[in-house]
Amino acid sequence: MSDTTETMDLKLDKQLCFALYGAAHAFTRAYKPLLSPLGLTYPQYVVMMALWEEDDLSVKTLGEKVGLDSGTLSPLLKRLEQVGYVARRRDAADERVVFITLTGDGRQLKERALQVFESIGNQIGCEIAEIESLRESLKRLKSQLEAIPDR
Repeated sequence: MSDTTETMDLKLDKQLCFALYGAAHAFTRAYKPLLSPLGLTYPQYVVMMALWEEDDLSVKTLGEKVGLDSGTLSPLLKRLEQVGYVARRRDAADERVVFITLTGDGRQLKERALQVFESIGNQIGCEIAEIESLRESLKRLKSQLEAIPDR
C-alpha cells in the first residue's frame, strides 16, 4: 500500500465508526430538549421504552435488552424510581433477583412520549422506508461486530 493510500484510509471523515459516533451524539442532542419536559435523559427514555414494550422485567433481562451493564443501569433505575415511574420488587424465590415494573405514572408517561417519537421523525425528514432500511443495516452491522471474537 502506498503512503498516500494509507494516509487517506486514516482520515477521520473516512471512518464508519466516526460517522456512527457523530450520528449517535447528534441523536442524543436532538432528543434532549424533547425529553427534558418528561424529566428523562436519553438512557432513561430507552429503559422506559423497553418497559412499555414489556413490563415487569428482571434487572438482568432489562440490562440485556437495552445494552446497559448493571453499573450504569442501577443508578438510572434508582432515579426513575425516585421520580415515581418505576418500582422495584425482589423475587420471592430468589431475593438476589430484582424486577422492575412500571407505576401508573410510568405507564401514563408513554402517551406523552409518543410526541417525542413523532417530533424526531419530523426533524430527521426521512421517509419511513428509508428509516427502516437504515435501522436494519445498523442492526446487521451490530450483529456482525458482536460476532467478532474478543482477542
